[in-house]
Amino acid sequence: MEYLTHSLIDESEVLDILHKLKAEQSLWQDGKKTAGSHAAKIKSNFQLDKNSNLSNDLRDIVVNKIISNPLLKSFTLPSLIHGVMFTQSQAGNGYGTHIDNPYMPSGRSDLSFTLFLNKPEDYKGGELCIQTMKKTEKIKLSAGEIIIYPSTQLHSVAEVKDGERYVCVGWIQSYVQNNEDRNFLFGLDAGAKGILAKHGRSDELDLIFQAYSNILRRLGD
Repeated sequence: MEYLTHSLIDESEVLDILHKLKAEQSLWQDGKKTAGSHAAKIKSNFQLDKNSNLSNDLRDIVVNKIISNPLLKSFTLPSLIHGVMFTQSQAGNGYGTHIDNPYMPSGRSDLSFTLFLNKPEDYKGGELCIQTMKKTEKIKLSAGEIIIYPSTQLHSVAEVKDGERYVCVGWIQSYVQNNEDRNFLFGLDAGAKGILAKHGRSDELDLIFQAYSNILRRLGD
């Protein structure tokens, strides 16, 4: 699986986050400030001041939601969630094709995520575009839904034609750096948990969980 989408935050919570973001217009900065020399040429958006109390409070909510979600934990095997920021894109804003830096001051980027914070009908354009081996996936999720994908993928944000786009983005340093190895473990974990739910505990299932744990020990940092 190249990426995973999932409903992370319920409607009332995401509306509260969006209200707080819109109420603090003075905290928004030019997104180029956090971009490298190449990215600054193709990046056009606004970012919430990462040092503000609001950014810290909302970041903690998102991080806690991710690490407390069993499916996301199984998919990402997170050792560190870092670089979390909130962005706003207005008409004319977008982000050209790029790849995320493998190592950032805050940690290694094995996986990237985008959490959509407002309804897709609130803005035209603004799709997250992820290039795969076969095609370019254009993704625009409902408010409160998250997409997690390998940081090794080229991606972009299509130009917003009308309205405003609010998202939260960040990176995950995983205990298992290799995407293929992590996907193997995800499938094994999902299968074992499915057998457990359907048939209950067994000696054979204990061996599967033992194999999973010991493979994770070998492949992990």
